[in-house]
Order: sequence, then structure tokens, then C-alpha cells
Amino acid sequence: MPTDAVTGATSYTGRFIAELLHERGRPVLNLTRRAGAPEVGRSGPPGAHRDGPLLRDVPFPSSLAALTRSLGGVDTLYNTHWIRFERGAATYDRAIATSRTLLEAARAAGVRRFVHISVIHAAHDAPTGYFRAKAELEDLVRTLAPSYAIVRPTVTFGPGDILVNNLAWTLRRVPMFGIPGDGRYPIQPVHVGDIARIAVEAGDALENLTVDAAGPEALTFDEFVNVVRDAVGSRSRVVHVPVPVALLAARAIGVLVRDVVLRHDEVTELRAGLMASDAPPLGRIVFSDWVREQADELGRRWASELDRHYRDTSAPAGRGIPG
Repeated sequence: MPTDAVTGATSYTGRFIAELLHERGRPVLNLTRRAGAPEVGRSGPPGAHRDGPLLRDVPFPSSLAALTRSLGGVDTLYNTHWIRFERGAATYDRAIATSRTLLEAARAAGVRRFVHISVIHAAHDAPTGYFRAKAELEDLVRTLAPSYAIVRPTVTFGPGDILVNNLAWTLRRVPMFGIPGDGRYPIQPVHVGDIARIAVEAGDALENLTVDAAGPEALTFDEFVNVVRDAVGSRSRVVHVPVPVALLAARAIGVLVRDVVLRHDEVTELRAGLMASDAPPLGRIVFSDWVREQADELGRRWASELDRHYRDTSAPAGRGIPG
């Protein structure tokens, strides 16, 4: 049975991809910066690695030579490596350079296919640096990968996520919740399990392709917030506020929880309609149904972006939704 590799197979999207590959009988190399890291949203590592989806841990990032050796015999490589925002040494340029090394190593090692997790509407003329950097990396994938599939999710939700959980946490605790602007901008959330399925199906394909990964339910942001509010039984009053007021409130919560809650760029992306797809949805799990099913658990504890993804950086927290 061919071996596959996943960057961050014990992280979030990577874990769901690794588990799906394991269900299909494919051994998985875990390209990780923290060997033995626990699964996100679960207790403990995946079957202590050997009984779960992981064959072994491979240090990542590492040198081109080391990565090339590690990827020998790998059939398909799934790349989920990215950052939500720049902080300290974690920059978009560095994330791009790391993925370039990974692409070069995959090519040198004879990897058959490179599946890259990007973001919907990545473009060089996008209004934020996050989306422009994603477009730059997509160009590298198309240029360097032996064969490729680019999967472009919208907003991810699922067990152990940050966005929906922390929205629920806030709605459970604040008397008033401010939505930036008019709240009529679209959002089309996609379940992380659907992203994994779409990615693995793209890995099995032969042709080079770029696909959107969007859920079956398109909402306005107003509707998105109120779905979560109603599900968790919040009495918080939802109001529309100017963007600076919403960001100020988010920063205050960030001080309380010692985390980055919301950034100006993320509001820009939402209000520009970048979180919904123009293509037929490939996701199957309906956001509002899932939220109602998970309502008892959502928002009981804060899920920290900084603790989960930025423990290796040392700069002060920036004003800072993951990709």
C-alpha cells in the first residue's frame, strides 16, 4: 500500500486528512514541528502513532536534503502548512519559503502528487496580504509540483475548531455582541471532514485541478452569528456596529483571554464576500445542523489561537480567521 505524507497530521485539517487516509488503509508520514503533539480537539495522540494513522514523525520544516530523504517512497503529499496572521518570525514570506522547500523536496523524491490546502478567492489583487500570499504560493504549486490539486476552503468549522467555538464562548458571556457593518455579507462555512474528503479525492485524481471547498449552506454573517446564538441559548443582544467599534471590542476580549480574536484584515475579507464560493458546493455537512448537534459543547472553553499555533514565536501579540 502506498505511503502518503501530511504536514501537521496531528494538527487540525491535517489530522482529518490523515485519519481519512488511514481509514482507506494508507500509512501516513507526519511532517511536524512538534513530534508527539496531541491531536487538536481530542485527548492524546492518535493511537500512540503506531496503532493510529501515523507511520512516523518527520521533522518539518527542515533542509531540502533531509526532506527529500524523508519523502522517499511517498505517493501523495498533503500540504496544510500556513499561518493565520504574521507574528514575530512567523511571516507569510517564511511560510511560502517553507512550502517551496517542501515542493522541491517532493519533486526530487519522486512524489507523484502534491495536494495543497489554500483559501477560496486567493488572488494577487486581493484586498489583504493573507489572500495575496496564498495566491503567490498557488503559483509555486502550479510551477513546481509534479502533479497537483489545489483545494480552496471557505471558513472551516468542526470538532475542536477555533472560530465557531470562540464565537459561542463570547455569545455565552457578553450581554451585547457587535457585528461589524451591516452583517449582510456572505459566509459559506465548510466542515473540516468535508475538506479532508475533498482533498483525498483530489489526491486520487490524475489531472491538475483547483477546486473550491465550500459547505452546502450559504448564510449572511448575521445569520451565521444568530445560528450559533440560538443553538447555545445565548441571551446576548446582537447589534450592528462600525468596524472600529467591533475591533475595539474584540481587542478587549483578546486582552481578557490573552489571545488574538479578530483582525481588521479578516473583517475586510468577510465584508468583501471572500468567504463564499461561486461554484456548486462540494461540502455535505450543513453548518446549522452541526451547530445544533454540538450546542452543549460549543464555547464551554476558549480555544487559543496563540497557544495552538504560535508557541514558537516571541513577539507581542499582533492585532490579529485561520486558513
